[in-house]
Amino acid sequence: MFLLFQIGRRWSEAMMHGWGSYCDHVPKGLQKRYKAVKKAIRFLSSNPRHNSLKTHEFTSLKGPEGEKVFEAYAEQGTPAAYRIFWYYGPDENQITVIAITPHP
Repeated sequence: MFLLFQIGRRWSEAMMHGWGSYCDHVPKGLQKRYKAVKKAIRFLSSNPRHNSLKTHEFTSLKGPEGEKVFEAYAEQGTPAAYRIFWYYGPDENQITVIAITPHP
């Protein structure tokens, strides 16, 4: 699954491929994390360099065409805090999210 959206457009779940069906069935124990990820994606879609995301290049990964991959924080100060990994593209003003995962 991947998420693809335009930078600067108002974020909505309908704009995100493969995301909507999961959003309707968030397990009770993950609702707080889901809310944090949803907020982070809203920030990411409007401004990938938003201060609260603490976005930085993640040099251990590359996109499918060698794109720089970035890491953004969905949570902070939490054990196994969730991170969002993404790169610019495939088109101008687009972001592709390749992973949303807990920090090891």
